Amino acid sequence: MTLVEFLAPLKAGTHESRVLAVLYFCEQYEDQASLTADVIKKRLVAARAPGASKVNVPDVLGKSGAFADTNGLQGKSRLWKLTESGRKHVRELLGLPANKPELEHDVGTLTAAVSKVTDVDVREYLEEALKSLSVGALRPCVVSVWVAAARTLQHEMMKKSPAVVTAAVQKHDQKAKAVKSVDDFAYIKESIQLLAARELGVLDKSEKDTLEEALDLRNRCGHPSKYRPGVKKVSAFMEDVVSIVFT
Repeated sequence: MTLVEFLAPLKAGTHESRVLAVLYFCEQYEDQASLTADVIKKRLVAARAPGASKVNVPDVLGKSGAFADTNGLQGKSRLWKLTESGRKHVRELLGLPANKPELEHDVGTLTAAVSKVTDVDVREYLEEALKSLSVGALRPCVVSVWVAAARTLQHEMMKKSPAVVTAAVQKHDQKAKAVKSVDDFAYIKESIQLLAARELGVLDKSEKDTLEEALDLRNRCGHPSKYRPGVKKVSAFMEDVVSIVFT
């Protein structure tokens, strides 16, 4: 995830929210606990934040109350860092789960994916996944992300003619229903859909294999059982699915 993506939800926010978010991003993802005001401004400009070139970063931080503090100098420049109150504030602004860095990263990954999706149905599923992930509900998050990904692949396949799509599906399931519209995929096993996507060139072999593993996790999360995926398992799932389907 880039700083541009991390700041995207704060496009309509205040200068303070974006300045604090830069400090948070650099602390959490770049291992930089403190920054000078000049560096913060340069990062805002590079991330194309609204009004970045005119923001008075020292003034913003000086008026941020308990959200930021100083911890020494770098040359003649004051170093700024977030306080715990500031971290909590940024997490609340961005809907990030507290004290779970892996989930924070995945929230950012999903947020970036949502910003690129124009299909209303797919976007709604990703937003549902984002809400689930923000509260640590991993199983419904996996299911929602998979549905969004499957729908996206279906639309990609339907860029071919219905006859070509039907032939690709029936090559792997002779009894499968003819595919005349995207809604007809509801009658076709998702494992067959992945094979058809490979036939149609929507996926290459390695992508198809990776998504088959992701489908296995989705099935374990979507069916009644005692299975509980771990954070790292879900993070790997998210990275694979989002990188293949949404980027």
